Amino acid sequence: LLIIDGSSYLYRAYYALPNLKTSNGMHSGAIHGFANMLNRIIDEYNPKYMLMVFDAKGKNFRHEIYKKYKATRNAMPKELSEQTEPIIDMVKAYGITVIQESGVEADDVIATAVKSHTIENVQTVISSGDKDLAQLVQNDVVLVNSFDSKVLDTQGVIDKFGVRPDQILDYLCLVGDSSDNIPGVPKVGQKTAAKWLNEYSNLDGVIKNADSIKGVVGDNLRNSLSEIERNVDLVSLKEDVDLNVKFEDLLKLNPN
Repeated sequence: LLIIDGSSYLYRAYYALPNLKTSNGMHSGAIHGFANMLNRIIDEYNPKYMLMVFDAKGKNFRHEIYKKYKATRNAMPKELSEQTEPIIDMVKAYGITVIQESGVEADDVIATAVKSHTIENVQTVISSGDKDLAQLVQNDVVLVNSFDSKVLDTQGVIDKFGVRPDQILDYLCLVGDSSDNIPGVPKVGQKTAAKWLNEYSNLDGVIKNADSIKGVVGDNLRNSLSEIERNVDLVSLKEDVDLNVKFEDLLKLNPN
């Protein structure tokens, strides 16, 4: 099962290629780049099942939790927005199921699909540039970075982040996520967060031992407990989105 984060592909394709246009002036660089990326990963993995997920327009439940969520992101460039619908039409023409679910993010749809479509002897490959999805990695689920094609299995996640996949949620709650405008504990970076989680097992363990952590970072941790609690709600992936998709719907059909 190959699950592709279509929104990640959109931006990668747009910024990787020059500003191409068709003979009638329609922007087409992202379409061309997207098709190249899609062809490449299909050739590489030859999946039996496929799912493409795009972020829906508008805000989602995380904006209600934190008004500044993703507030630092610029709007999608007009040249890219013009190409989004043609790209989605193209993906459907490949015979690939496409899901856009309002009120949630592509990550939540992917998490739900991974949980609900895990079948024995079926390996799931998630193609995305989003590190949040590292929390889904397990024995039969790997994450492939859409930027450099590096594969993160369980050991790959440990090598990259210093923590296990089941600790990624806690890790992100401590370090924050600048791309989503989620502030972490001040002056706590990857090494410190990994050290705490390896020492105290999980976020609850870190919080229970907060009084014993010395120095400025200890003070910052104790002063950030309410923000950490909010971050848990922001970083946690929903696994119960109503997708109305059966596993057999994800069979890759013959392209048009």
